[in-house]
Amino acid sequence: MKLIKGSVVLTITITLSSAILLLLLFPQNQKPSSSSMSRARSFVLWLHGLGDSGPANEPIKTLFTSSQFRDTKWSFPSAPSAPVTCNYGSVMPSWFDILEIPVAADSPNDESSLLKAVRNVHATIDKEIAAGINPNNIFICGFSQGGALTLASVLLYPKTLGGGAVFSGWVPFNSSIIEQITPEAKQVLIFSSSMCATLIFLSRGSFFVKLSYFPSIFFKSNS
Repeated sequence: MKLIKGSVVLTITITLSSAILLLLLFPQNQKPSSSSMSRARSFVLWLHGLGDSGPANEPIKTLFTSSQFRDTKWSFPSAPSAPVTCNYGSVMPSWFDILEIPVAADSPNDESSLLKAVRNVHATIDKEIAAGINPNNIFICGFSQGGALTLASVLLYPKTLGGGAVFSGWVPFNSSIIEQITPEAKQVLIFSSSMCATLIFLSRGSFFVKLSYFPSIFFKSNS
């Protein structure tokens, strides 16, 4: 599905803006450094959904006019084309293989292709950190399949990032992956929107969402 379609773009943009602004205004605790005395820079990596492309999503950034985004660098990569099992092997832009749709709590996962995609995301983040951007100023956001990859990428990164935003995503890995999640990654704020109700637990009146089988990991929610 293309994102650049009227109300869909508006909804995604408003929600994404709220998510990133929230994360920027309430940053992770970090030690002061000489670099923090200079103008802050931030990096936002946007991961598109299945069958979409990075360039098709780029207009999103033009709608962020707040001063909070003055020094933000955006990246809209495109997924490589590959056969997708749930679409009868059709070749299309896909971050990793999806074995079945709709995705449910007990759906099988292709963790091998997922982890390959995660490594590619981490390589992008490593490059930005090497260029001088503080990990606390790096945010990963994604829609649908890109949202699922966002969740995995943030939780499996060895450093504490600024935050993540998951839109209409799901949990693309099994509970065994929790063994690879570092204490640093568990500190990252993750803003979620429209995640599958069978995969999350939402406390009535609470502002936090947590995975039902990952009780120690909390997620910011717009619900």
